[in-house]
Amino acid sequence: MTPALAHKLAVLVFVENAAGEHLLLLRAKPPNLGVWSPIGGKLETALGESPFECAARETHEETGLAVSTADLHLFAMIAEKAYEGEAHWLMFLFRCRKPIGALPPAIAEGRFGFFSREAVRSLAVPETDRSALWPIYDQYRDRFVALRADCAPGKPVRIELEEITPA
Repeated sequence: MTPALAHKLAVLVFVENAAGEHLLLLRAKPPNLGVWSPIGGKLETALGESPFECAARETHEETGLAVSTADLHLFAMIAEKAYEGEAHWLMFLFRCRKPIGALPPAIAEGRFGFFSREAVRSLAVPETDRSALWPIYDQYRDRFVALRADCAPGKPVRIELEEITPA
């Protein structure tokens, strides 16, 4: 049985430079302290913020890159049950179509780096990112997929496909 936990809504935004390298943030705060991940954050639900609005806001706040919702492609929605045993997450994954020109300065959440997709494979990243997030990006970044993931502690992450758009 899945425990009664808070449900959080968040976005992750995959940003690249003109060379196709991924902009990642070495997180200085939990969750994901000390590991590299795409930028993102929680939706401001009290303001009625949409996932697209949140992705554009977080991209600008964290990197300085001004993007419109038209610059963003929603490629995945993932319902994560019991992530780290702390909360349920509904995550919206975006690919930013507008490249970033330079490495942003460090922020309170951490410092940035550019990495080729191959280099990401050897970075310290959250285990769920390694086993689920990056493979989802690799396979569906130009399409759309809805997934459900059981992330209960002590068990391997189990992912189920709920919907996918045709190629």
